[in-house]
Amino acid sequence: MDTNIQENEQVIVTGLDTGQADYDYSMTELAELAQANNMDVVQRVDQVIDRPNPATYFGKGKVEEIAEVAAANHATTIITNDELTPSQLRNLEDETKVRILDRTALILEIFATRAQSKEAKLQVQIAKLQYQLPRLQTSASQRLDQQTGGGSGFTNRGSGETKLEMDRRVIQRQISHLRHELAEIDRSEETKRRRREKSNIPTAALVGYTNAGKSTIMNGLVDRYGMGEDKTVFAKDMLFATLDTSIRRLTLPSKKDFLLSDTVGFVSKLPTNLVESFKSTLAEAANADLLIQVIDYSDPNYEEMMKTTAKTLKQIGIDNIPMVNVFNKADKTDIEFPVLEGDDQVVISAKQPESLDLLVDVIRKHLFKDYVKATLLLPFADGQQVSYLNEHTNILDTEYRNDGTLLTVEMSPQDAQRFAKYEV
Repeated sequence: MDTNIQENEQVIVTGLDTGQADYDYSMTELAELAQANNMDVVQRVDQVIDRPNPATYFGKGKVEEIAEVAAANHATTIITNDELTPSQLRNLEDETKVRILDRTALILEIFATRAQSKEAKLQVQIAKLQYQLPRLQTSASQRLDQQTGGGSGFTNRGSGETKLEMDRRVIQRQISHLRHELAEIDRSEETKRRRREKSNIPTAALVGYTNAGKSTIMNGLVDRYGMGEDKTVFAKDMLFATLDTSIRRLTLPSKKDFLLSDTVGFVSKLPTNLVESFKSTLAEAANADLLIQVIDYSDPNYEEMMKTTAKTLKQIGIDNIPMVNVFNKADKTDIEFPVLEGDDQVVISAKQPESLDLLVDVIRKHLFKDYVKATLLLPFADGQQVSYLNEHTNILDTEYRNDGTLLTVEMSPQDAQRFAKYEV
């Protein structure tokens, strides 16, 4: 069996209903993940059971049923809703005679296809190799790709064990090498982050479920407050359309600047190795002054998506950062928008300019709540200082007097300290 996923491959999605509240939701999501990977889902098979069978995941009778369904639908792959143990994977392949792909492997394949930057590609490669390492003996059909140096078709037990140990060493060396490369990139990104922090420009990070509209919001704000289309990011109505973190500097009409980052989206049961590998990418969110959780309000499962986001943020150590909830795609519902609900919830459509303006107003109130209003009298000899204030602060009023320029300004705490001697 070929482990390379083909376009429009006929697949069956399967899962165990052990009584979990979000089972149907996770199965619907599994089908969407398969579709995002250019697969055609031809059937869904469920089994209600107390716990997974340790040998085959499904019960014996259900395994036979799945094999029959696969044959009847000419399906070449069966996708399970949970990560399987190496023995479950091997036994299911032996019983069904088709390729078995668990949820973790499917997500890893999607990430491998979508990764664009060197950093994202390294992160995905590390996660894939960590996943493959304990599965080297899963079956003769499950080969590692050429760069891992794996193989199968052992002629006898002794040579097989030798080959297995060699494969393990090859993979472990590759993981070590890739981590070294990633560490070099991380050091460079950390230097950039420290430079941004020294600039005292506040930062906001878009977080949330994949395909909730984070990149669309980013592009809308960039078009209105950024540098134009050359700074927009890739956005498409699909799961995991982009994996790379993008950072843009936005300037409001009040001369206030802030940095906005667009991070990789989340999904339920996101593989642990993948989350660990992407920690450096998500560092932008971890260091943000404000998190903007984007939620697909048109999805009936949006509350489950919010729980997944909260769980993933906690998993990667992001806590105690103020958050604004943005209920997006309201244009696909009967709900009125744009609407502000309290100080930290807004209902919008990212495609509507008025919605984006309301969102920016909410962001402004959070990021610039420490800004101060002051009246300054600057002597005419300090014209350079007046120029600075005109360029970097929000001038509310200007009056020219005999003894200098009287300005009423709104500015950052740092600028307020710098110009304290001019205050009247």
